[in-house]
Amino acid sequence: MAGLPFIGSLAVAANEKNGWGSFEERNLVAAGNSGTALKPLDYMDPDQLKGKIPHAKIKGLEVSRMIMGGNLIGGWAHSRDLLYVSDLVKTYHTEDKIFQTFQMAESFGMNSLIANPVLCPVLQKYWDLGGKIQFISDGGWNYREDIQKSIDTGASACYLHGGRADSLVKEEKLDEIAWALDLIRKNGLPAGIGCHELGTIKACISNGLVPDFWMKTLHKTSYWSARIDDERKTTLDEGFADNIFCQDPDETIAFMNKLEQPWIAYKILAAGAIKPQDAFQWAFEQGADFICVGMFDFQMIDNVNLAYEILQHNVQRNRPWR
Repeated sequence: MAGLPFIGSLAVAANEKNGWGSFEERNLVAAGNSGTALKPLDYMDPDQLKGKIPHAKIKGLEVSRMIMGGNLIGGWAHSRDLLYVSDLVKTYHTEDKIFQTFQMAESFGMNSLIANPVLCPVLQKYWDLGGKIQFISDGGWNYREDIQKSIDTGASACYLHGGRADSLVKEEKLDEIAWALDLIRKNGLPAGIGCHELGTIKACISNGLVPDFWMKTLHKTSYWSARIDDERKTTLDEGFADNIFCQDPDETIAFMNKLEQPWIAYKILAAGAIKPQDAFQWAFEQGADFICVGMFDFQMIDNVNLAYEILQHNVQRNRPWR
């Protein structure tokens, strides 16, 4: 067993020398869209950290400019046609691994997690053990139950789930969105509205529904798999291909620039299709005040260092920071 890491290193070296590996990865790397690298075993070493993520406020709540996304921890992975990935991330994220990941995020300045209420029991146990990470709830699909569950567990903020808000607007049930905002605010929490479709935000504003913050998807559509869906179906269309999460980035940027409420941009990596080096700075420059990024523990230091360096410099943006 002690010799396995050494044998593994030899195997990897032989693999690289002989050019074996994934054709897809090689094509993506050649196209400049993605890349892989062996991570050293000291990927949790805080000495590698260049600085901690700065914070800003959403209605009095201090939130890190980069927020940890909870989909991978919850077991939801947008993996296109790789059906095994969700099971893989669930297997990887044991309770101990989840707690270790939360501790890393806190120590690196990421004080907030956006996650589904299904993680409420795990978060409660982590807090009982002394953890401090803030829970921003996505409100859950069964929002009439899950919002209250999030509040009772100890959420620091809550928003109406993006898919739910999109559906409610399409069904002309904006009174349900108003109900959700009212419930969250009555309990003293910042209340948000999430969406994939820009039309959801426009409809909410037209009907006087203005939240304390927005959750809106944002990413470029120049990555490889985005070109497959030529029809550009929306998330509300039958047969939607789960590979494009922001159909209208230019229109989104122009519209969000006019709004005064804080904007948390999510899906900025297009579920791993876009490199953080290409996504983080672009999202901040286009007006995002916060970015939500799902990540594994072994990616965290690289992501934190990248976001820290970007935010240390003067980000060129038209929209004032909110």
